Amino acid sequence: MASPDSESSPFSALPQVERLLAEPGVTRWFALLSRPLVARLASEVLEDLRSRLRAGAPFPGPESVTAALEAACRAARRRRVSPLVNATGVVLHTNMGRAPLPVSVWDAARDVNTGYSNLELELDSGKRGRRNGIVPELLSLLLGAESSLVVNNNAAAVFLTLTALARDREVIVSRGEQVQIGGGFRIPEILALSGARLVEVGTTNITRLSDYTAALGPATAMVLVVHSSNFRIRGFTGRPSLAELSAALPPGVILAVDQGSGATTEALPGEHSVAHYLRSGAHLVCFSGDKVLAGPQAGIVVGRRELIDALYAHPLNRTFRPGKTVYSLLEELLVQRLNGSASGAAEDLLALDPRAIRQRARRLVGSIGSPRLRVVEAPATTGGGSSPDERFPSWAVEVQPPGRPEDLLAALRDQEPPIVGTISSGRVLLNLAAVRTRELPHLREALRRLL
Repeated sequence: MASPDSESSPFSALPQVERLLAEPGVTRWFALLSRPLVARLASEVLEDLRSRLRAGAPFPGPESVTAALEAACRAARRRRVSPLVNATGVVLHTNMGRAPLPVSVWDAARDVNTGYSNLELELDSGKRGRRNGIVPELLSLLLGAESSLVVNNNAAAVFLTLTALARDREVIVSRGEQVQIGGGFRIPEILALSGARLVEVGTTNITRLSDYTAALGPATAMVLVVHSSNFRIRGFTGRPSLAELSAALPPGVILAVDQGSGATTEALPGEHSVAHYLRSGAHLVCFSGDKVLAGPQAGIVVGRRELIDALYAHPLNRTFRPGKTVYSLLEELLVQRLNGSASGAAEDLLALDPRAIRQRARRLVGSIGSPRLRVVEAPATTGGGSSPDERFPSWAVEVQPPGRPEDLLAALRDQEPPIVGTISSGRVLLNLAAVRTRELPHLREALRRLL
């Protein structure tokens, strides 16, 4: 019996890794994946082939080996964070990075992020300073908050608030607000991890002001009001307003709000803004920077100065603080917002003209000329845990696929850049609410090829 190393063995036909890496179809992946990663993929492809040869499979030929490596490179490339076309009709799609940053904000922050900066340096004294720039002043002007703190996401903001201000004490939460959002973030579990003790009040659908006041005691540190995020309870419901709750709480009990969506001042249907909660008596409000605000991923806590100072001083804050990229983008975004030159994602959505979207859809369908396409009304949503009950007028290109709709969706996702749509009643829907003008030619050419 021939050994794997003998000339008569099929193993002798296996190419060396370096020979594979010299193939023109392989070298083009170096710029996208790095040469070391492509080399690792080549080793994995060859090891897989060796296993099949040991099992008695025939050698498939050198072209097949190269093709297998290119397929592995293509699969790795698709795992990179890359641009795509959002044709789902969900504007703040969490799986797609939520709100796109305004181009003007990204361009303005470029030099800070490609060089050195005074992130923690006081230029007047030359000494180390606090990492916050002018974000507190900007948020104070935008929202009327005394102070603010930025961490890396809203879950961290809520966890830090509970840990620093309520550890070993009681936090009152309505049963109707003990939510779970995407990724497994559950309010009761976060409370337990923070060391605070959960006190449940009310029922799933109705929590009265008297439920809160009856639960108050010497161990009460906080009342936490939680945004319901991605669901609504309808019908026979009731809860006190935040102003009523604020007026009923004794001094020393913190009223905190997990606002979540990041609607700062916008009049978004189904949402209360951060500014509204502060005006209504909230001591602290936590929210996301990359949702309605349309900034970088961040968790922001705004409110009473002495409480924010306690969050800054807590050791956990250091593990959650963001870097210069988040601060520089957030600063620039807030400057532009205050100057009226940058809008949030919610304002962009509310400003959408359904007639203009319909016209774009008609031009797109007309330029392709396929009987498989037609323009249909398809409402858009905010997404990102914001306004779960609200729909906004929009239009979509409906595609009658030549085969299964799932296959067409997969083929659209295989484009470069990928196009992500949805399925409704056996048809593929490409909602144009979040499709940018510069992406329309790519969408048109992809549909022409696939149909």
